[in-house]
Amino acid sequence: MTEDSRTTTPSGSTGAGPVPPAAAADDRTVFLLAHTGRPAAVRSAELVVQGLLRCGIGVRVLDDEAADLPLPDSVEAVAAKPGAAEGCELLVVLGGDGTLLRGAEFARASGVPMLGVNLGRVGFLAEAERDDLDKVVDRVVSRAYEVEERMTLDVLVRNGGVTAQGRSGGHVVHADWALNEVSVEKAARERMLEVVIEVDGRPVSSFGGDGVVCASPTGSTAYAFSAGGPVVWPEVEALLMVPISAHALFAKPLVTAPDSVLAVEVQPQTPHGVLWADGRRSVELPPGARVEVRRGAVPVRLARLHHASFTDRLVAKFALPVTGWRGAPR
Repeated sequence: MTEDSRTTTPSGSTGAGPVPPAAAADDRTVFLLAHTGRPAAVRSAELVVQGLLRCGIGVRVLDDEAADLPLPDSVEAVAAKPGAAEGCELLVVLGGDGTLLRGAEFARASGVPMLGVNLGRVGFLAEAERDDLDKVVDRVVSRAYEVEERMTLDVLVRNGGVTAQGRSGGHVVHADWALNEVSVEKAARERMLEVVIEVDGRPVSSFGGDGVVCASPTGSTAYAFSAGGPVVWPEVEALLMVPISAHALFAKPLVTAPDSVLAVEVQPQTPHGVLWADGRRSVELPPGARVEVRRGAVPVRLARLHHASFTDRLVAKFALPVTGWRGAPR
C-alpha cells in the first residue's frame, strides 16, 4: 500500500458567507453517493451538499438518488454508469459497509479517491462518523486529506473443461474484481461443496464445506474474518484463502504472497456453486468450474483524514478490551 499526500490549502469553514474567488475559480466537483433508504443518510447528504455549494464546490449525484434527496438545481445528476465519477476530485460516500463497497465500484472505475462517512455499524472503510460532517466538508474544501491505495482482487471463472492430460483447460466464462473478497460458496444448503484449493499452480488440499473466501488485506476484517481468518494490516501486501465451515483435518486459513495465484476447483460431481464478489455481484458457477484469484491490476484509492494507526482503528471498530495495558517502557 502506498500513500500519496495531497496538497493542502488553508481551510475555509463550511459556515462561510460569500464564496472565495479562488474556490469558485477552481471548477471543483465532488461526487456524492448516499444510502437514500436511510433518513439519516438523506439528512447528512443535504448538509454535505449545502456545505460544499456554499464554498463554491460543485456536487454530482446519481440520477436514481437525486429524486430522494432535497437538492438545489445546481447539483448535477448523472446515470449510474461505471465512469459516473470521472472528472471529480473526490467521491464522498454516506452509508454503511454496503454503500461504501458500492462507492468503491465508481472509485475504481474512475480513479477518484473515496472518502467514507460511516452511517452503519462497523464501517472499516469509512474515515469519519456522522457527527464529523462539518469537519469532513472543511477538509474536503481545503484539500486537507491524504490518499492511499488499497489492493484489489481480479477473478476469472473457467468452465469445467479438462485436457487430455487431465488438467483444467476451460475457457474463461466470467471475469470480475473485488476490494474485500471473492467467495466460492455452495448454492444449495442441503449439500456440501466439494473443492480443491490450489496456490501457484500446486494443489494444497481438497475438502467439502460451505466454500472458500479469497480476500485482500482490506477484506481480512470482513467475510474472511467471520470465517475464522486472520486480521491483516493494510500495509501488508498479501492474499488470503479461508475455508468456510470445512469438513477436513487441514483446512486452515492461508496467507500467501501478493503475486500468488489462488485457485478453487469445484468438483464436477458436487452441486452447483456460486461466486460472489464483495457480496454484491454474483454468478452461478458451471459444473467443475475453476475460479482463479490474483492481485488486481487496478487499486481503489481511499482518502484519509486521520493519521491514527490501524491498531487503534481495529480496537475502536470492534470495541476490543484493552484494560490493563501499560504501554512500552520509556
